[in-house]
Amino acid sequence: MPLARPPRRRLAAAVTTVLAVTLGASALTAPAHAVPVASGVLTATPATTTADPIPYPVNGRLMGAGVSGFLTAAPDNTLTWRRYADGSGQTYAYHATLRSTRTTDYLVRRETNKITQTNLSTNDSMGVFVGAATTDGAKYVGSAADAVFTTVVTETGTVLRKHSRAVPSATVTGLPSDAISVEVTPATPEHAKVGFLQGSVAKWALIDLATGTVGDIRERTFGFEAVSDTHTAWAVGEATDRPPQVFVADLATGAVQEVPVAQVPSSGYFHVALVGDWVVYGQMGGMSFSQPSVHVPLTAYNFVTKKSVKLLDHAWGLAPAPDGSLYARGGIIGQGEGLYRVADTGGETPGVEKVATTGEPTELVVTNVAVPPAVLDLDTNDGFTFRWSLSREMGNATVTVRHVRTGKTQTSTPCCGTTEAVFGWQDNNWDEEVHNGDFTWEIVARPDNGIGPDAVSKGTFKVVRKTAPHDFNDNGTPDLLTRDSAGRLWRTDLFYRPINEQAGVHEGEPKALLGSGWNIYDRIEATGDLGGSPAGDILAREKTGVLWLYPGNGVGSFGTRVKVGTGWQIYDRIAVGSDLTNDGRPDAVATDRSGGLWLYPGTGNANAPFGARKQIGTGWGVYNELAAVGNIAGGTAGDLVARDKDGVLWQYLGKGDGTFAPRTRIGAGWNAFGALIGSGDTDGDGRPDLIGIGAAYYSSTLYKGTGDWKAAFRPAEATYLEPVTSSDLVF
Repeated sequence: MPLARPPRRRLAAAVTTVLAVTLGASALTAPAHAVPVASGVLTATPATTTADPIPYPVNGRLMGAGVSGFLTAAPDNTLTWRRYADGSGQTYAYHATLRSTRTTDYLVRRETNKITQTNLSTNDSMGVFVGAATTDGAKYVGSAADAVFTTVVTETGTVLRKHSRAVPSATVTGLPSDAISVEVTPATPEHAKVGFLQGSVAKWALIDLATGTVGDIRERTFGFEAVSDTHTAWAVGEATDRPPQVFVADLATGAVQEVPVAQVPSSGYFHVALVGDWVVYGQMGGMSFSQPSVHVPLTAYNFVTKKSVKLLDHAWGLAPAPDGSLYARGGIIGQGEGLYRVADTGGETPGVEKVATTGEPTELVVTNVAVPPAVLDLDTNDGFTFRWSLSREMGNATVTVRHVRTGKTQTSTPCCGTTEAVFGWQDNNWDEEVHNGDFTWEIVARPDNGIGPDAVSKGTFKVVRKTAPHDFNDNGTPDLLTRDSAGRLWRTDLFYRPINEQAGVHEGEPKALLGSGWNIYDRIEATGDLGGSPAGDILAREKTGVLWLYPGNGVGSFGTRVKVGTGWQIYDRIAVGSDLTNDGRPDAVATDRSGGLWLYPGTGNANAPFGARKQIGTGWGVYNELAAVGNIAGGTAGDLVARDKDGVLWQYLGKGDGTFAPRTRIGAGWNAFGALIGSGDTDGDGRPDLIGIGAAYYSSTLYKGTGDWKAAFRPAEATYLEPVTSSDLVF
């Protein structure tokens, strides 16, 4: 969460004038190194980590750092004091501030008419009465080290008093009598910092805690924000539309340096601290930002060596410690969130040590995933909804799901300001069905605040379905094969779009040319899996009666043809694909020119796909089209439909022994179609369907199977397939 800046008055517009008056015009000349920090910034030596960092409360605000421990505030403002040594401590249900000498830590609590200072080592307390509990109307104005400060207004003006165990009440000398709005805060273990108004001018000075005297008084446009024994540092302009400026000044000589800071505007929350010869600065609360800021990294600048060093990737808050070190609640990529101690070691970079941890990563990471199992059966699952949980809010993400064999990719860009990315895979696919086989998935989530690298997670899964008889490219949907007048063989992938104004059968992936020279055949039939492989095959008959099997390769085409029979010129109709013998293999039926119907049971052997033929009927010469449609009636075996020369379509229900029940009439008018294709499951409802190929230049029609022999097909449904020509053979 962004942290509010400590109350302080910014007189950015007046800083140049005031410095010129105070220090002389020459002191304002920008040094050669005062340029935007765009490159050449060192990174601090990798932070060390204590052997077993103590816990730091998640969402705890850093309120102070002392000699033996640190103080945090929960979102409900409950305070907790924790010792560096073991993390033990105490919780306080009231507001208080931490103050420290070089040896002892104190908790200062403001109550009604009383200020209580508690020694955190001994639990001894000192009380200082204020307001109505006093005769002089003493007002509490702050605390530092082991002292509490009050003011009273006398006839001569404002009097500042210091209260401690050693001296219960002593007057602080050197404060102007007309000072108002007095506030005392810690500066160094030996000094307090007093800020006040004199007239309308904001001023400040150091109080020597040993002598109780106010030192040199300066206007607040010079220093005040951070003070060490020798220097003061401050920032101006950070909450304006101008780039922030950071200055450091020598308290003894008044010499001022401008710290090189990136010259882009900041949105505020800019804090400055001093650690030895280092000015530490940065924009607090960057982890909660919705966009990157160059001022978010906590940076140190050495005003002696003129080197800049990145300390932390971000910080929520800073707390100077009485030993001159600095504690920062923040994080480092790869080391995580927690409390870090920054100290001047005299080396090229400050020392950075992680002393407490929240257990959270600083970088954006994927913390939990819901992804497909190793094998995803799309016959029983309608796609899959991916979910990734993230350690914090992302800006946006790119999800990529890729089919390994084809390289076909689906992408999504979940957005924004959320800790969960969701991708409904296949639900948003409106062009073609996904293929069976191996897939990879990857998510790349980008941090909205720019802190850390992208979060990347990836994995694999495999899609499977039952073999579909008319599916040649292994994507679970039927394909149609077409031989054109030039003898070229084409494959058309079908895709059923379930909703919108064009619901129905569409062409899926681009039409594929499979080969040429197919006009040597006078009959071609899609057969389903005749050869025992997972892919559908086709039979092609030469005019001389030689029958060839083309085994499907599962990737949309066919392997080398295999000669599987001769003498097939005696048949005028052939239909293959229905399992008529109930053995799990597709069978063939053929009608000879005398009307005899013959069964060729499938063997599953690509080299000899049929067993000995068996006559199972006569009188079939009345039919001009047969289609093996699979099990459309809900019975135990595959079925057959036959169209007579008058255009009436008849249903023959398989009994499972290679024969059929008596025929039943489906309907008339079917002579409007050329070929009838038993396409298998076209609409994804698990039941086989029938496609009537339109006459030349007319649309084709889908008849969805019902699974009920009494009404085998639903009403006709238009398709969005390219019309055929009079010379096209579709199968």
